[in-house]
Amino acid sequence: MSIPAVRGFHDALPEAARVLGRIERIAAQVLERHGFSEVRLPIVERTELFARSIGETTDIVEKEMYTFPDRDGTLLTLRPEGTAPLARAFVEHHLDQRDQVSRLYYVGPMFRHERPQKGRLRQFHQVGAELIGREDPLADAETLVCLVDVLEAVGVPEPRLLVGSLGDEACRPAYRDELRAFGEARSERLCGNCRRRLDKNPLRILDCKEEGCREATADAPALVDRLCAACGEHFAQVRALLDAQGIAWELDRRLVRGLDYYVRTTFEVTAAGLGAQGAIGAGGRYDGLLAQIGGPATSGIGFALGVERLRIALEAADPGLEQRLSAEASPTVFVMPIGAAAEVDALRIARRLRAEGVRVELGGGRSVKSQMRRADKLGAARVLLIGDEELAARRATLRDMREKADQRLAVDMDLEGAALVAAVGEAR
Repeated sequence: MSIPAVRGFHDALPEAARVLGRIERIAAQVLERHGFSEVRLPIVERTELFARSIGETTDIVEKEMYTFPDRDGTLLTLRPEGTAPLARAFVEHHLDQRDQVSRLYYVGPMFRHERPQKGRLRQFHQVGAELIGREDPLADAETLVCLVDVLEAVGVPEPRLLVGSLGDEACRPAYRDELRAFGEARSERLCGNCRRRLDKNPLRILDCKEEGCREATADAPALVDRLCAACGEHFAQVRALLDAQGIAWELDRRLVRGLDYYVRTTFEVTAAGLGAQGAIGAGGRYDGLLAQIGGPATSGIGFALGVERLRIALEAADPGLEQRLSAEASPTVFVMPIGAAAEVDALRIARRLRAEGVRVELGGGRSVKSQMRRADKLGAARVLLIGDEELAARRATLRDMREKADQRLAVDMDLEGAALVAAVGEAR
């Protein structure tokens, strides 16, 4: 009996992997143009990092983390998100001493024990970017412009950018008390989790996915209407900068996000094709996070995009995407040795063509007929046949698979790679 994959952990076969890889490559190219540098972070962190940063009353920490004890008893967690690990790396390696402003991005897997459904896996991948060291509204606007530029380059059609503000510790406490009173007056309509959270963190009731809770809090007071003067001015400047750039955005009056470290500007981006789970990315400002985990009092803002969710959105808008990328991955030249004696030179030719950037599939081990069928199945543009007669004459047969036409080429096995490419007939 075969052994299946673990529930919620999916294989990405070549067709899907091509789309996922393309998304990651394009996103990285845009981020590099925006001045971000890649960091590679471990997938395992100490559990306390997430409990202290994300918040002990969040769904992620309470229900979704993969946590286990190490052999020495230390509690470890497969990272459920990337901002806290990056902040930990920033603090541990004293990156604030290298530069006043850091622009860092990461690409990699995250892990959450959620109910698997469309666009929501237990192992998923994110592209995330963090701008650390600036607290001005321009940094917020630039981060949002960068997010929009990534989505545009990837090809997401008509994403919706939702923007809000969570204020800070100057204006949030009073709002928290007001929201707690609001929730207590409707406690019989809230789920058990929300009733329990009312005392410690009432903002979490706005983030609950239970339909009953969403209905009960539909007319909840909005923090964006209760910002202090400083937060209100900051948010107004962010909105003005976005408008000046022609960025389409919508005000979300109840945008909370599922992590406690956010302050002031928060945002989420959604796209069609994912059903109820329409979010493809999110982020916000986290000015107190680094100090909270033992680092300097440094401001930061960032975002993360779900790569699998982006793939679903892209394919919903363009059902032929996988097929086109698969066609682009077809070999340009199929080198076909006919007989054992031809294999040495066939391998040499294939290697030289590859060194020049030509996509090459090397055949062998089968009859001419079966190799030709494989070349046709792979969508190879040309087939280079090398057999005993060709070896003796230092020639080869080049077949154009589209025109079904053959031509004899003089192929000197000692040619340099560029000359060999020219001999094959501008195979690229």
